Amino acid sequence: MAKTSQRKNSRGASRQNTTSQSHGGLRWYAAGVASGLFLAFMLYLVTLPPEGGPAPKLAATPKVNAPEPEYEFFEVLPNQEITVDVDPADLPKPRSASTGKQFLLQAGSFRQAADADRRRGELLLLGLNPSVEDTRGDTGRWYRVVLGPFESRSAMAKARSLTAQQDIDTLLIQRNSG
Repeated sequence: MAKTSQRKNSRGASRQNTTSQSHGGLRWYAAGVASGLFLAFMLYLVTLPPEGGPAPKLAATPKVNAPEPEYEFFEVLPNQEITVDVDPADLPKPRSASTGKQFLLQAGSFRQAADADRRRGELLLLGLNPSVEDTRGDTGRWYRVVLGPFESRSAMAKARSLTAQQDIDTLLIQRNSG
């Protein structure tokens, strides 16, 4: 019985020659690139125009001169006058005035007056006019930081966006005026 000349490593697996395997992948890659270039060259040859044949002539289209339109509104509009008969009593009233409600923004509700004053100071630095309301309920005493009332929805939206930029959550409150 002859011993094999292959050596085994400490785990019992035999060594294999990996150099021939690494060249196999490179050969396949080169074959793919070569076949891709060959197919691209064949496609190029198919799309070439035939030699010696007459070049296709494009039919000349006669140029049609269309008359330019003439606009009259440049002269007509400045000379026109429109009269509208509207009675100011017929104009719609703003929503807040017609519903009799005020819109406020609550910027926080705190148990401690010092926390409410701190939030009020933050809002004053933003250029807003907050107030602190002291309320008592079943759960005890609360200090609410309130902005408003606002004359319009746009003023309320502006205040709300300013507070949102500073990561201050607000709550829209509607109250009956009076």
